[in-house]
Amino acid sequence: MNLFDLSGKAAVVTGGTRGIGLMMARGLLQAGARVYISSRKADGCAAAEQELKEYGTVTAIPADLSTAEECLRLAGEVGEHEGSLHVLVNNAGATWGAPIEEFPASAWDKVVDLNLKAPFFLTQAFLPLLEAAGTRDDPARIINVGSIDGLHVPSVPTYSYSASKAGLHHLTRVLARELGPRNITVNAVAPGPFESKMMAATLETFGDAIAEMAPMRRIGRPDDMAGVAVYLASRAGAYVTGAVIPVDGGLGTTV
Repeated sequence: MNLFDLSGKAAVVTGGTRGIGLMMARGLLQAGARVYISSRKADGCAAAEQELKEYGTVTAIPADLSTAEECLRLAGEVGEHEGSLHVLVNNAGATWGAPIEEFPASAWDKVVDLNLKAPFFLTQAFLPLLEAAGTRDDPARIINVGSIDGLHVPSVPTYSYSASKAGLHHLTRVLARELGPRNITVNAVAPGPFESKMMAATLETFGDAIAEMAPMRRIGRPDDMAGVAVYLASRAGAYVTGAVIPVDGGLGTTV
């Protein structure tokens, strides 16, 4: 069975040093891919590279992807090692919460720049490498990490986060139609609550209640996120494009 085998393939996971990105990077490594991870902090990159290297060939490249220039630089550095790129995971993201009367413009821009603009400009920057990898039977893959907060209205005042993730879901569909003829699939994953730095405070306070609301009665685990990444990146997901897949124990679609 090689339906989920990624041997010989190259992948990039932004925000791959912790949380959901780290979970996805581990899954891709375990399936056989060479993985490049990126995040803003060099020390975080070094620590994650050390943690992940037991699973396969991993390279960490620090980059602040809130600017188009850094997106181009990251693509250029990966291109120095790879002639093609089979999988791009756009996971780097940020959030901000504040009452509507106090929500600052700077926070809106920070969140939207990283959550919505960066996936577009990373796709643009990596397009030559993705096109070099994709074929009609085995297309290159782009996986955008959205959120169930882009599917339903969250209970917390994270206005720019929710808007950016909903925008990313629709951008996924737009790019899927644009890039399908160029042998590239584009899908989004909409995670629910997983243990991560971004979710730490929420889960500490409300974790038990959130788990009880979900039909599956638990919080997401690393293998849940690794599994959907491998599915979308492998031959198993070769005919899936333009999809937004909730990975949330049912929270986003049944509650």
